Formats: sequence, C-alpha cells, structure tokens
Amino acid sequence: MLYATTTPAQKRADFRASLATGKLHRLPGAFNPLSAKMIQAKGFEGVYVSGAVLSADLGLPDIGLTTLTEVAGRTQQIARMTDLPVLVDADTGFGEPMNVARSIQTLEDAGVAGLHIEDQVNPKRCGHLDGKQVVELDVALKRIRAAADARRDPNLLIMARTDVRAVEGLAAAQDRARALVDAGADAIFPEAMADLSEFEAIRAVVDVPVLANMTEFGKSELFTTSQLESVGINIVIYPVSLLRLAMGAADRALDVLNAEGSLNSVVGEMQHRADLYELLDYEAYNAFDSSVYTFQINR
Repeated sequence: MLYATTTPAQKRADFRASLATGKLHRLPGAFNPLSAKMIQAKGFEGVYVSGAVLSADLGLPDIGLTTLTEVAGRTQQIARMTDLPVLVDADTGFGEPMNVARSIQTLEDAGVAGLHIEDQVNPKRCGHLDGKQVVELDVALKRIRAAADARRDPNLLIMARTDVRAVEGLAAAQDRARALVDAGADAIFPEAMADLSEFEAIRAVVDVPVLANMTEFGKSELFTTSQLESVGINIVIYPVSLLRLAMGAADRALDVLNAEGSLNSVVGEMQHRADLYELLDYEAYNAFDSSVYTFQINR
C-alpha cells in the first residue's frame, strides 16, 4: 500500500550486487508512476526514466529544456512506487561540474539507484538525431569526477554516457569509454551504436557494466535480449517504448471517437477497471480503512 517497502539504499545495494553477476538487466521506460508499478508486476529487473519521455510529458522536445527540479520531482514520484531499482537520465548534469554535483545529490534524494551523465554540448539533442556535438574530453571527465565525488551513498551507480561515436567514430568512443571509467564511471552507456559488433567493441575495452539503448526509430537495430547477452551487455533500456505505445493507442481511440461517436468498438482494448484496481492494490487500502474505501470489483 502507498509506496514501495524497499528503501532507496537497499535498492542501490541490490542493484550493485545484481549487476556484479554479469547478467542482463531489462529496464523498460516508465512514463508515470503507474507504469512503473506495471513494469514491476511483469517481472522486469528495473525501471528507466527517460529525459525524452519527461520532456514529451511536458509537451516539450528533448533538447535540454527540462530543469533539475522537474526531472527530480517526476523521478521521485516514479521511484517511490516500485521496489525495483530506477535508473534516470540526468542529461549533461544540468550545468557545469558544480551543478553536476548538486544534480547527483538531488537525484540521490529522489530515490534513484543510478543515473547517467552524458558528454554532449548544451543544448543537447536526442542521442539518435544527427547534428550532435560533444564536449572536449577534459570537460566530460570533470563531469564524471564531480558526479562520483558528490554522491553520499557509495552504491549510487554513476554511469557515463558518451555520444562521441556519431561524431568521431567507434575508436574515439572506445578511447572515451576507457577514460570515463578511469575518471570514476561505474558503467558505460555508448549511444547510437550501429550494430552488435560495436557494442562488443565497447565491451572489450572496459571492465564495468555496459548499457544498450533499444529505442525505436533510432540509429541502432532493435536487438533481442539474447543477442545483447551474447556480446556481454549488462543493461538494456527501452526508454520511450511504453509512451509510444500508449500515445499510439490514444491517437487511434480519439479517431474512433470522432468517427463513430463512442468508444464501444475499442473497449476490449482498454485496461479493465478491475485490472487497474489490482495494480493499484485497492484491496490493501480497503483493509487499511474500510470506513473510507468501500467498493466491489465488478468484471
């Protein structure tokens, strides 16, 4: 009832221990707290909070317009509803190294198990769009050092994302990944890899967990979990998938309502009220205070 029973500190410790096994962790992107509860109910290993999704939820493009306050607030709402570890997109850290340090502690307070800081120039772009620019290596390293130094819980996972592959090529991405790990990154997120061999090339040069971004309509093919496991990937995210599916369904339903005057023909595609109540654990609330929560679930 109410929020998750697992503390943020325990989630971080558990996430670290699980990553140490080398197995693949699947983190679908939650677009709200309710979807995070569904991700847990379906048996996934973690939850991802995408900057692109947070921007879209505000009706904004993913070009660095969201603030630390907005990201931390929404992330806290999501993280407190699930016992799973939550990994959040912290963009470029919301400023210079001192801003990065504040961002780390603010997101730590929001209950995340990990976050990633990228090496793009501000204002940033979606990682799968053309025209990106990356900062010089020394700036990227300062961001990661600031992040690692600022955390108070040593189990908070500091991940470095590098977008240099699309700008300078794979060899540059390998070199930067090594340098970012040396600077204190606990994991590497190589963005916009062209194929499995490129993921494998990154895996070959670092001894920390490596993340694969399986976003639709992007630069990378949508590899299966088996394919990703075969090249040693430890975390796979599906950042915008649930939002795209939900918005696609909403778009079609509104067309039906315009065309037919009711939604009778698509009721079968909707989540049933009873299933929603089960996901929300209405019964526990009813048991807690039956004088307030009195209801019956009708199918």
